[in-house]
Amino acid sequence: MNAGVLHALAAAALFGASTPFAKLLIGGISPVLLAGLLYLGSGLGLVCARLLRDRGWRASGLSASEWPWLMGSIAAGGVAAPVALMAGLARTDAASASLLLNLEAVLTALIAWLVFRENADRRIVAGMLAIVAGGAVLSWPAAGATAQASAGPLLVAAACLGWAVDNNLTRKVSAADALFIAGSKGLIAGMMNTVLALSLGATLPAAATLAAAMAVGVLGYGVSLVLFVLALRDLGTARTGAYFSTAPFMGAALAIVLFGEAIGPAFWLAAILMAVGVWLHLTERHEHRHAHAAMAHRHPHVHDEHHQHVHDFPWDGSEPHDHRHEHAPLVHAHPHFPDIHHRHPH
Repeated sequence: MNAGVLHALAAAALFGASTPFAKLLIGGISPVLLAGLLYLGSGLGLVCARLLRDRGWRASGLSASEWPWLMGSIAAGGVAAPVALMAGLARTDAASASLLLNLEAVLTALIAWLVFRENADRRIVAGMLAIVAGGAVLSWPAAGATAQASAGPLLVAAACLGWAVDNNLTRKVSAADALFIAGSKGLIAGMMNTVLALSLGATLPAAATLAAAMAVGVLGYGVSLVLFVLALRDLGTARTGAYFSTAPFMGAALAIVLFGEAIGPAFWLAAILMAVGVWLHLTERHEHRHAHAAMAHRHPHVHDEHHQHVHDFPWDGSEPHDHRHEHAPLVHAHPHFPDIHHRHPH
């Protein structure tokens, strides 16, 4: 199995598990403060991990043209989206909120296809239509429902839109150090949301609750985001989002166990539709003759058919290894995803 698929599924499992645990915490913490603590825990944990890995501080390696993409992704996915999600969780049962998060994959793919011109075939589109149908079934207001009852699903959907924008912008810098990207998002978003919450009158919770929130953030937001960036590098935005859409099933299962929530027919119909959509994505195969233009960049790699280059430094033969390298023009055919080496038109 492609390493990117494994990274995406692992990211989905961690993030899916974070949703019901956040639901447990939200009763004693304001939504904005909880969002801040989740990201702050993520950022602090990943920065420490990067310092240990590199035995000190190392430059990000981002070019001047890449910084706006990273900052835009932080604003959309690190600041706006988590606040919307926490507010939505306060008004929505955890199982339904978990399944609604499948909309992130749909919105991610639409932006990737329409704005960034990423490839989409009929199987991918059919899968997304199934996921949209599942989200519509789940969020459709019941007879007699009030506007307040619909506010929760709408806020969760708004969070999905913020993360969809984030995912597409992050793809533009996905060849860079994943720990730096995810750690930066966590620190900046965490500090901004925490300061905002405190300025609005929120107070820090007890030490045990504070530690629990930051622990959930490290795993459900931090490690999950590192794995997501690695998946973006290998799979492209839409397909990574599709694999990541398995996250709500993990969250929904945990919500049922933790809260004992009653599950109605709409929930199961939505689950079936979303499962069909995910299956269509998991079984997709994309292969055709394509051309690689000359390019130069840096990322961990092995010397496969896309990486046939000499080294201008001593090399002991270990792989994968990380250095700036050049790609010569190449034309060939093989199964592939729209990864950092296959962003070609069709």
